[in-house]
Amino acid sequence: MAIKTDLFDLTGKVALVTGGASGIGLAIARAFLEHGARVIVGSRTQSKVDDAVRQLDAIIPNDDDDLTVGGVSLDVQSEDSINHAVKKAMDLLGGLHIVVNSAGIMCKKPTFDLTDQEANQLYDIHVTGALRVSQAAGHIFREQHDGCIINIASIGSYVSLTEVTAYACAKSAMMGLTHSLANEWAKYGIRTNGIAPGFIPTDLNRKLIEGTDRGRRILEHTPMARFGDSAEIAGAAVYLASPAASFVNGVTIPVDGGYLACGAGDSVAPWEKDA
Repeated sequence: MAIKTDLFDLTGKVALVTGGASGIGLAIARAFLEHGARVIVGSRTQSKVDDAVRQLDAIIPNDDDDLTVGGVSLDVQSEDSINHAVKKAMDLLGGLHIVVNSAGIMCKKPTFDLTDQEANQLYDIHVTGALRVSQAAGHIFREQHDGCIINIASIGSYVSLTEVTAYACAKSAMMGLTHSLANEWAKYGIRTNGIAPGFIPTDLNRKLIEGTDRGRRILEHTPMARFGDSAEIAGAAVYLASPAASFVNGVTIPVDGGYLACGAGDSVAPWEKDA
């Protein structure tokens, strides 16, 4: 097999990013554009989609002959909405090669108080929603024998986080979905991998970790002694979508500043520097 000279080139690829109008999803969409892909961002809120498209279009502007970015109202709980988004990617940008399942919500409350409805909604959006999107795109990927699925899991897929039980369960299931699709669909030319972000301040969790005791304890157990940035997750997504990862299938990559590696050792708490 010939070795490609530009291992991270996504030129000619079209990506659909669910939850792509903000946070990690938007950062991934931006990075894909910067590496040559064309991108459709999807989110339930049309105004957020429109704003994201404006931001992305400022990076690599659309022209009349060659669109590079588009947006679509997308609800991963609706098969009709998903099919519409996939069709729009095909019609507007001429194909589909990459799907990023980044849509998600948060529910923080004591587990004793968690309702069935809340738990089921989290699971339906994160896991069943990702499955729906993967199935819709997978039919196209199988036909062309070429496709890449990237599921956004979480550090909570690996370790316990208090009072976010439904979220942690859903994100753990995302790893199971990644393994299953990687095993079953590789014969169709489809690679499925995941990313487990560490603690990245976004609209979902900012109030939980910035300036809180929870955030202080997180930093104390993060060897790099800081929160991450959405752009640092996007780098892993570019890798997984690119020719550099052509033999990578079924893995979930933690991007966490060393949080999972942290055991007993010297304190990395930022306030120790002032002691």
